[in-house]
Amino acid sequence: MKPNLDNPDYARLAWGRYRRIFGIVAAAALASAVIAVVTLYVAIGEFQLHASIAMAIGIGLSVLLGGALMGLVFLSSGTGHDERARDATEKKSD
Repeated sequence: MKPNLDNPDYARLAWGRYRRIFGIVAAAALASAVIAVVTLYVAIGEFQLHASIAMAIGIGLSVLLGGALMGLVFLSSGTGHDERARDATEKKSD
């Protein structure tokens, strides 16, 4: 039996795995934002609070977005959506 998100048990497993990956990505985003702000503070000294907040938000959201999209790619590939889409386009072109 192929993996399929139409199966509620498998969908629960797959989305749980996605949430776990996203949790790791969220921790990495927070760590990267903090490291960037600290590194900039060490490199140039004191700077405006608004600049550090903007930089932390920009870096954190960029990492979160990249991780979320990569997680969806893994979810799509692991649940058989890619194969079904390929099969549908192959049948259409025949």
